[in-house]
Amino acid sequence: MTVTRKVAFITGANRGLGLETARGLGQLGIEVVLGVRNAERAEEAIAALRADGITASAIAFDAKKPATYQNAYDHIAHHYGQLDILVNNAGIALEDLFAPNASSVTPAVLRETFDVNFFAVVELTQLLLPLIRLSPEGRIVNLSSILGSLTLQSDPKSPIAAAKAFAYNASKTALNAFTVHLADELRATPIKVNSAHPGWVKTDMGGENAPIEVSEGGRTSVLLATLPADGPTGTFTHVGETLPW
Repeated sequence: MTVTRKVAFITGANRGLGLETARGLGQLGIEVVLGVRNAERAEEAIAALRADGITASAIAFDAKKPATYQNAYDHIAHHYGQLDILVNNAGIALEDLFAPNASSVTPAVLRETFDVNFFAVVELTQLLLPLIRLSPEGRIVNLSSILGSLTLQSDPKSPIAAAKAFAYNASKTALNAFTVHLADELRATPIKVNSAHPGWVKTDMGGENAPIEVSEGGRTSVLLATLPADGPTGTFTHVGETLPW
């Protein structure tokens, strides 16, 4: 199979940050495959992207259903033979982000949050890695959050000090650890692995009080997904600005 253009797979991509990331990559001439749970919304997303001249398709993907991960592998392997960009965008937040709850969060909330925000990312990335290795310049972007920064969380004067939702924050801290470890393991390859903080964006998760419009929310992911060969790996950034772990 001859691949004539780059292809990106983006999880949780039918709306919000995922859709904006797909649009940003598509505008650069990259073919985008959306991993979606809702078929009706997927059709709307694809129609919107195609109206902008973007080559897009969608497959059924649910981070809570590991059986769908193989769908992604089979589809990409069959249609493209390799994967150039993986954006692990899908995520959940089940808590009030400004309600400290380390002493009271339930095991069920912890497990569900980590299943989607951490374990699903690790499992999917490991599954798709053989396809990413076939790309001449593979890129892996993990959608993290500044709320996972232990440096800032441990500083009572930091701007995020009040946001102490334990399950969500800890899941992003763990995700950052995965970024560091995988980037180091792949350092001798062309593959780059980085964590992205999109900012506080007006999405269903971010809410209407967020200062960043959805149209701007995918910028960091797009930058990291299209890094040049001499670009960084194993970093945690927001629009090119390095963030503390």
